[in-house]
Amino acid sequence: MSPIFSLALLKRGERMAIVKKKIRRRRSGRKPYFGKAVHDAIVRYQAAQTIKEKHETYVKEILPAFNKLAENLIFIHGFAKSPDKYESMKADCVSFLYETLGKFDPSRGTKAFSYFNVVAKNWLIIQSKKTAKNKRRLVSIDDSESLSQCDIRTIENFSIMPPQDSELLKKESLEDLFRLMGVIRERLNSENEIACMDAITTLFKRIDDLDLLNKRAVFVYMRDLSNLNPKQLSVAMSSIRKHYRDIVKNNDYDIFFWG
Repeated sequence: MSPIFSLALLKRGERMAIVKKKIRRRRSGRKPYFGKAVHDAIVRYQAAQTIKEKHETYVKEILPAFNKLAENLIFIHGFAKSPDKYESMKADCVSFLYETLGKFDPSRGTKAFSYFNVVAKNWLIIQSKKTAKNKRRLVSIDDSESLSQCDIRTIENFSIMPPQDSELLKKESLEDLFRLMGVIRERLNSENEIACMDAITTLFKRIDDLDLLNKRAVFVYMRDLSNLNPKQLSVAMSSIRKHYRDIVKNNDYDIFFWG
């Protein structure tokens, strides 16, 4: 090997070393999207005493990290095949992470990123399996050629606007339900039971604004509204159910139609 060629290789190696060093320096200066700051924010969220404090901590410090975590997992592992599916899957994944905030235990020494990364990945895998299973079992309504006449009639029936009188009855029923909640609240003596009842009332008032209405999401939402732990919430709800059954039994009428 000639001295000139050896010198060229040496200079090329030096240039590559300099480039790698710059890349490492650039990467080391980049702030992680889910680092210690987010970990500390989650700990503060769990210790917060007011809904306002929880909300501000979650929206400003935790939500951006959850969004980025869900986005990275979906793209890296190819969970979403279309833009529409990506948006809905990402939103549902972030909502699930929000629901699990109370389950993270920082005292075990686990970093928040490691915990929620595993939680989100497992959730995405389960949802992807469910989607694949449903795809094999269900037929899309957009594929009209594969629909039977019975299926078409069923879809058309669901497309009809409900009668106006049914809408009025629905509104009146909701007003009656709020009156019933007021009667139950007057019977309560425990602060926990009153807080739980107020949370139930708030839940029904905001029901049209909620994105998720499965049992787990409702329980988490109730927990945040009432500031009660799961055990306290469960005990309070049991007491409220007893008052509800007592009112219905003694008055002997449908709770949704007050005389």
